[in-house]
Amino acid sequence: METMDLGFVHRLVQAPGQSRRTLVLLHGTGGDESDLLPLGRALDSDATLLGIRGKVMEGPMPRFFRRLEEGVFDEEDLVFRTHELADFLRKAVAAYDLDALELVAVGYSNGANIAASLLLLEPNVLAHAVLLRSMVPVVPAQLPNLAGRKVFMASGLHDPILPADNAQRLADMLKQAGAEVDLQWSNAGHGLLQHEVEQARSFVASLG
Repeated sequence: METMDLGFVHRLVQAPGQSRRTLVLLHGTGGDESDLLPLGRALDSDATLLGIRGKVMEGPMPRFFRRLEEGVFDEEDLVFRTHELADFLRKAVAAYDLDALELVAVGYSNGANIAASLLLLEPNVLAHAVLLRSMVPVVPAQLPNLAGRKVFMASGLHDPILPADNAQRLADMLKQAGAEVDLQWSNAGHGLLQHEVEQARSFVASLG
């Protein structure tokens, strides 16, 4: 459908049925608002899909926040962009009559990191999250209360970009905040494998 100017370039694909769930699709470096639409539909054939394009440019590649180098984030920019994205999601809920209690983030790499940052800094925006190849984005001064939130994480044991111990730290941090975390390890690198898509689909289906 035609989308409104709410501050981010985005694409909305309305639910084909009666589902109130919206998958918030957050691409990796170099992606765009359409990048994860096929993945979103594979995870939930009935959900509304909201693909969002990151506003930060690294050369020709869109991202959701700046980094100083590989694996080293510009924390000030990350915090700003997290709140900016949360504001956009609140506007999108109102503009498109979405269910604010049924927003499920699906993020890959850079998109997974901004989704994790939303959980930590804007805990009331997302209901649940699918974090594909994520790491600790930021350490808040105080952990939020994430009771009732469910998070699926898919991480590669041989990921050259996101160290395994960092992904484990994120899982532990989210658990400490009260979230129910399902961390799945694969004998993989940074690329996503088909069986991980299947695991994520089962997770989304389990949300009811």
